[in-house]
Amino acid sequence: ALAQAAKALPKPTDGPLLVALDGRCAAGKTTIAAQMARQYGWGVVHLDDFFLQSVQRTPQRMAEPGGNLDRERLIAEVLEPLRAEQQGSYRLFDCRTMALAPGTVPLPQTPIILLEGSYSCHPALWAHYDLRVFLTVAPEEQMRRIEKRNGPEKAVMFAQRWIPLEELYFRAFDLQARCDIALQG
Repeated sequence: ALAQAAKALPKPTDGPLLVALDGRCAAGKTTIAAQMARQYGWGVVHLDDFFLQSVQRTPQRMAEPGGNLDRERLIAEVLEPLRAEQQGSYRLFDCRTMALAPGTVPLPQTPIILLEGSYSCHPALWAHYDLRVFLTVAPEEQMRRIEKRNGPEKAVMFAQRWIPLEELYFRAFDLQARCDIALQG
């Protein structure tokens, strides 16, 4: 459904077709992005590379729905250059150091680019996309996947911190209803 919807859209006159894949953690966003890259040759940018660094995590910013994403850097390093059909690169966020890692990653140079990750459909980013997709998963399945992927100790952190932050963001912006497509992961 995602591939059909993207291919049905007219090619933008200002760069590649940009598709946002937002949704609940462990719903399958990264898996779907890898499948689209493998099967159709889409470029992929992972929004996990754009979380706020420690110094940016102010109480005010973290209180905003979707505030833990460095939207400003995503716009400056990825979205604006892609729309201007520029070649460029972006820096990766390192969750172990809570800072930017050394080096850069080149921007994808493909006709369709998928920006996958929680908070990708934030209102500050919304107008940059040609297609917006929301991926959901049942809460029990979500926790099962998180435990399998991250282990039981980190699953507790997801349940207590990251899932509530995501749910606040989804409710604040009525994301599932606003997106062009909603899929069950």
